[in-house]
Amino acid sequence: MSRPPEDPSGPFDAGDGGLPEDQTSAGMDPSSPVRPRAVALISGIVGAEATALLGAAAWYGFQLVSGAPVMSFWGAIFTLGLLLAFSSWLYAVAVFLFRGFRWPRAGALVAQLFVLTIGFPTLTGGFPVAGAAMLIPAATAIVLLFDKRVIRFASRAASAPPAL
Repeated sequence: MSRPPEDPSGPFDAGDGGLPEDQTSAGMDPSSPVRPRAVALISGIVGAEATALLGAAAWYGFQLVSGAPVMSFWGAIFTLGLLLAFSSWLYAVAVFLFRGFRWPRAGALVAQLFVLTIGFPTLTGGFPVAGAAMLIPAATAIVLLFDKRVIRFASRAASAPPAL
């Protein structure tokens, strides 16, 4: 399969690791740059973290309903609400980063730093598999967030919604 000639006037080179032009996401302008694979990988990592938090919230809620002892019932409800809210936020970060918006890069970076602060003590506290399962994807996402192709792709500013 031959590659099309590179356009020297375009901001993206053909070797940026993105999808072919006919496989850009639905809803994006055809003249927009090709999504790098790194963006899809970061979005996948953040989405997996959101799913893990949602699973933790479900388990926490089940424990709460089944009568597990808690120090403060309302404190437990608040914690459950935080788990659900953070999971929703991470899903939004994953989706909008995949679409190429600018703001989710900061949110993804902050989330990965939180994962690192939990992953290191988990790794050194006698749970090496769980710690590595947190640290490796978080470190990968942090490195990829600063890749020039990701920065270039994720530079779309939010615009006002159409009037009608």
